[in-house]
Amino acid sequence: MAGTNRSALDNDVLPAAMMPAVILSHPQMGENIGAAARAMKNCGLHDLRLVKPRDGWPNPAAEAMASGGADILTAAKVFETTPEAAGDITLLIATTARKRGMAQTVMTPRQAANAIISHHQAGGRAGMLFGAERAGLDNDEAALANILVTVPLNPAFSSLNLAQAVLLMGWECRMAGLAVSQEQGETASEEDDKASLEDREYFYAMLEDSIAKGGFFASPDMRPVIMRNIKAMFNKAPLSTQDIRTLHGIVKAIARSGKT
Repeated sequence: MAGTNRSALDNDVLPAAMMPAVILSHPQMGENIGAAARAMKNCGLHDLRLVKPRDGWPNPAAEAMASGGADILTAAKVFETTPEAAGDITLLIATTARKRGMAQTVMTPRQAANAIISHHQAGGRAGMLFGAERAGLDNDEAALANILVTVPLNPAFSSLNLAQAVLLMGWECRMAGLAVSQEQGETASEEDDKASLEDREYFYAMLEDSIAKGGFFASPDMRPVIMRNIKAMFNKAPLSTQDIRTLHGIVKAIARSGKT
């Protein structure tokens, strides 16, 4: 390819651990899953997780579309819920084309990819969450994310299909990873113990129960909205396991004081 910077491609094999997991929430057509797996293979991503695919799994239609990515389909894991699929993830990126009205960090694909690679260098585990073809992610799924990604495409036609979205994010992650490998020689960074999504969700459940007993929710109808906003507030920055332990202790101490 004319004009290609060869120095960035000479060492183009990235460690699998540097690349994020890909979580497809309620994907509808097997063909789209297969095309997404092929896009993952193009970019060196390996970890595919499916949340309740509409047409069941395995799906022959996915295999026909995956081309060289059939091994990714074979190794794919299937989950009933998005929180289960992202249970071990410590930095969750969610792609969305809609404004959510939640206080979350919003990035471009390039910014998010740099955040993913930096997070992996610090010992964390990142995942990218993609919604179903027709409706995308619901608000509860978006609230799980630390970062929302929106793509600055042509405003007159900004729709991407599932495989395009996976390819775009995978490509940006690959470029960010190659840049780090080139600049730093893939020197391992000191590990930082990040809290998993499962740990965070357990804390949020305990917090919700505690503040509910204290009468925090003036209106039952607003309870889900308020909890989504609380999660978004905490998820602005990845929490460590020590952060979670401290927050647990705070909530328990308040409960013991008789104020809840």
